[in-house]
Amino acid sequence: MRILRRLNEEINAVFERDPAARTTLEIFVAYPGFHALLLYRISHRLWLIRLKLVARMISHLARFFTGIEIHPGACIGSRVFIDHGMGVVIGETAEIGNDCTLYHGVTLGGVSWNKGKRHPTLGDFVVVGAGAKILGPIMVGNGVRVGSNAVVVKDVPDNCTVVGIPGQIIGRTEIRDQTVVPLKKMCESG
Repeated sequence: MRILRRLNEEINAVFERDPAARTTLEIFVAYPGFHALLLYRISHRLWLIRLKLVARMISHLARFFTGIEIHPGACIGSRVFIDHGMGVVIGETAEIGNDCTLYHGVTLGGVSWNKGKRHPTLGDFVVVGAGAKILGPIMVGNGVRVGSNAVVVKDVPDNCTVVGIPGQIIGRTEIRDQTVVPLKKMCESG
């Protein structure tokens, strides 16, 4: 039952965030982000029980078939949606919270060859635009919006919008209605 409930959550996440999704069958056969996450969940379980080579082989096959590379050691929450997905890379020590959305070309990468935490952590309800790079063992807070092609190398507090190279905070977001309030207006209103 738990597996079916989880599968239903993942399918509903696609319906909620992609207006082009028409049927459950379409999601099962034509959504590479959905496929990549399903195979990741299998490989992650194997990784946790120390069947690391088998886990890496499954993640390699997932990358071959979907164009999405998710290391089996990464920790990914529920209802994550990878839209389009080609070129997405999620490193070994990356952590992704619940209800996050990643678009194509996103990298959650490392900047060090040292062992230990070297990839970013995303909070809940984070949206990462196409081509964005979030690099290093940094924390991106809940409700953050990262603009397309941004390069984020520093921690980002909750409910912010980040754009540019290097990433700069340009506004605040409200998770509830997902609107952006420019920082200047927030400072003026107290």
